Amino acid sequence: MTQKPDPQHIATTLIHHAYAPPAAFEGIQPPVHKASTVLFPDVAAMRKRRWQDKSGYTYGLHGTPTSYLLEERIATLEGGSHCLLAPSGLAALSTTSLALLSQGDEVLLPDNVYGPNMALTLELLARYGVRHAVYDAMDVQDLAGKITSATRLVWLEAPGSVTMEFPDLIAQARLCRERGVTMALDNTWGAGLAFAPFDLLGDASLGVDVSVHALTKYPSGGGDVLMGAITTRDAALHRRIQAAHMHLGLGVGANDLEVVLRALPSMALRYRAQDLAARELAQWLRGQAAVAQVLHPALAGAPGYAHWQALCCRQGEGQAAGLFSVVVDARYSSAQVDAFCDALTLFRLGYSWGGPLSLVMPYQLSAMRSRATPHLASGTVVRFAIGLEEVNDLRADLAQAMKSVFG
Repeated sequence: MTQKPDPQHIATTLIHHAYAPPAAFEGIQPPVHKASTVLFPDVAAMRKRRWQDKSGYTYGLHGTPTSYLLEERIATLEGGSHCLLAPSGLAALSTTSLALLSQGDEVLLPDNVYGPNMALTLELLARYGVRHAVYDAMDVQDLAGKITSATRLVWLEAPGSVTMEFPDLIAQARLCRERGVTMALDNTWGAGLAFAPFDLLGDASLGVDVSVHALTKYPSGGGDVLMGAITTRDAALHRRIQAAHMHLGLGVGANDLEVVLRALPSMALRYRAQDLAARELAQWLRGQAAVAQVLHPALAGAPGYAHWQALCCRQGEGQAAGLFSVVVDARYSSAQVDAFCDALTLFRLGYSWGGPLSLVMPYQLSAMRSRATPHLASGTVVRFAIGLEEVNDLRADLAQAMKSVFG
C-alpha cells in the first residue's frame, strides 16, 4: 500500500495511477473496452498504427477490441470476410449506397424494398444526381430489362418488406453477376441463418457482393439496441465502403456492442423458436374467415414459396424468421382492422421485430407500392412479428380479438 498523496495532487495521482490488475483473467463474456482517445507508447508507434486492417487502434471511432470482436463474429455468421458496424440498420443501408453510388449512376430497387431504403433513394440520393428505377421482385426478366449501362447497384430483398414475397434470389444474383453489376442484399430476415448470402448455391460459386443486416433485430434479441452491419467478401469493395463509413463518422457505443455480443450465442435458438411459433400461428390464421390470405414464405402457396424452398431447404425443412403478414378480407374496413390490432393484448403495436415481445402493425399497401400486386388478395395488410411467448397464449389472443371485432 502506497502512502496517501498530498491532497493538492490527488486528481493527477488518480488519473495516472500506476496499478494495473493482473492479466490472467478469463470469463464467459468478452471484456468491454470503452474509449474515444486511444493512447500510444511513443510517436513512432503512433505513426505505424493502422486501423483499416484491424492491426491496431488509433481512435475509438475506428475500432476497439470490442467492436473488432463483434465485427469478426458477424462476418462469420454471414459467411463473409469483412464487416463494418453502423449505428442502425438504416445507417448500414445508407452507408452502402453512399459508398457505391456517384452522380449519374443508377440504382435499382425492388418495389417491395424496405420503405426507408426507398425513401433514402428518392429523397437524398436523387439530390446528389443518382437516378433509380423500380423492378418487380418476382420477375427476373423485369430486373434484366431495367439494368442499363448506368446501373451500378442493385438492391435485393428476401423476402419483400411487409408483403413477404420471396424472390428467385439465385436467378437475380446470377443475372447481376453476368451483367457485372454490384448487388447488395438486405439480409435482416435471413439473419445469416436461413441461408448463406455469399454461398447461394452452397458451393461458393454464387453469392451477393454486400450483405446488410439490422443487428437491431435477431442478433440483439431484446428490442433495446439499434445497430447495423455491412459484410463483404471482396477486399476492394470493403475498402470503398470503409472509406465512406469513416467520412460519415459512424460509430457504435461499447455498451451496445456488449449487449449484442452477449445475445449472439442464443440467436440461433431464438430464431428457430420464433420461426416454429410463427408457422403454427400463420397456418392457424389460414383457417380464419376474416383472413383472405396469409403471407409467409415457408407456407405452401405463398408468393415465392418455391424460391424459399430452393434456397433455404437444402438441409431439412429449412428456416424462416418469425415474421408474417395477413391480408384481412376486403369486406372489413381499415377502421375495423385498426380495432382488431387495438383489441390484441399480448401483441403490442410497434415497429421492428426479432425481440421477445410479439408485435402487430397494420399497413396500407396503396401508400407503399408503385406497382400492381396481383399475387395479393384485396384488403388491408397486417404484419405479425412473433416473440417468445407461449404459442397457445398468442393464438388465444388472436382469437379473442377476431371474435370481438370480426364476429
